[in-house]
Amino acid sequence: MTSPAPPAPFVHRLRVYWEDTDAGGVVFYANYLKFFERARTEWLRGLGFGQQALKDEQGLMFVVASTAVRYLRPARLDDWLDVTVAVATAGRASLDIAQQAWRGDTLLAEGEIRIGCVDAGTFSPRRIPNAIADAAAQHTRR
Repeated sequence: MTSPAPPAPFVHRLRVYWEDTDAGGVVFYANYLKFFERARTEWLRGLGFGQQALKDEQGLMFVVASTAVRYLRPARLDDWLDVTVAVATAGRASLDIAQQAWRGDTLLAEGEIRIGCVDAGTFSPRRIPNAIADAAAQHTRR
């Protein structure tokens, strides 16, 4: 018996704008973190959890605790990028998110971002609500 295929990662498509590039005409390295952030925000929204609503209604936020990014190939002005989101590991108050930026079938950058769930007022760690943890499990790498 074969194991089931791992779930496909969430994909957010975006275009590279002039403001994303540096003097060399390629995407400035720090902007990949912005691209990853946008993809994670849309991933959460797609799961039914808007970040403003989480803050207003549940008093919690997700914050970046650490990042590690590898840059493999340059992206340039007007490129279309597909930025993926997959949960690498899930803890009680944090998620390690594996992310990649692709141009077609070329991997440009990949990173692992740890996000922590915190109280919106005190920034102390909070347990990730079960509804979010259960929904995130659909994009967990196995």
